[in-house]
Amino acid sequence: MARADPYEQLGVTKGASQRDIQKAYRKLAKKLHPDLNPGDKDAQRKFQDLTSAYDILGNEEKRGRFDRGEIDATGAEKQNRRYYRDFADAGTTANGYTSASGFDDFDDADDILSAFFSRAGRRGFQMPGVDRHYRLEIDFLDAVNGATKRIVMPDGSPLDVVIPPGSDEGQILSLKGKGEAGAYGAAAGDALIEIAVRPHPFFRRDGNDIRLELPISLTEAVLGGKIAAPTPTGSVTVTIPKGSNTGKTLRLKGKGVPGPGGRRGDEYLTLKIVLPAGQDPELEAFASSWVAGKSHNPRREMGI
Repeated sequence: MARADPYEQLGVTKGASQRDIQKAYRKLAKKLHPDLNPGDKDAQRKFQDLTSAYDILGNEEKRGRFDRGEIDATGAEKQNRRYYRDFADAGTTANGYTSASGFDDFDDADDILSAFFSRAGRRGFQMPGVDRHYRLEIDFLDAVNGATKRIVMPDGSPLDVVIPPGSDEGQILSLKGKGEAGAYGAAAGDALIEIAVRPHPFFRRDGNDIRLELPISLTEAVLGGKIAAPTPTGSVTVTIPKGSNTGKTLRLKGKGVPGPGGRRGDEYLTLKIVLPAGQDPELEAFASSWVAGKSHNPRREMGI
């Protein structure tokens, strides 16, 4: 049975962007994944068809070749149709259906057609290996800075997965030839690793930038000073300007997530004034005697 059109398999149009194709694949993969449908052979078959479709459309080069008709829905090279006339015409300027020996050329044609169908038959038995799908959960900093993680294959063998710096939630890493073995010499499938990133206690990713709410003391806010601030690659010293308020943002250039070409985004520190826990009689006495503080209304712009 011929494999369905990969665009139909993924439920997208031929004009869909690569991002739309990835989203469609992820949505259907999460629904049909064998781990979520144990024992469901129909779901397993649909999942295999889905991954085969994404193997073509998720790769821009393969997608282009499919759109141009160079490969079919299985990813196999399309053979140009050849007819008896093609073989009979080869090497002669005469009519392809005549020769000096009358009908003797039919013996040669039988050999040619036999060889042609023999080759086609052998190709038909070759079946590329099925891709294996895995979900790998990693720490936030490993996604930002890169790491190497080990997973265990179904046969018990270990497989080291290199996490590129700047990896993101839902990103799929393809390990060529690490899937199921192909039949009759066909290529093995790939191992497709979907990345899941654990949330960080205080870092938050915003594209290739990192955002962080940085607590500061009342003294640091009023008087300013130099303090340590965390970044994905370690702590750095930052200067808090005098009179800083909660909500003020400081930028640390190049301390964000690596992007294309290794260029990092930035880190943005949003200051938050935090008073000491519990009651502080000295601080209370100061606030009670601070005349300017009593007259200051930070809600004036709200009309109250």
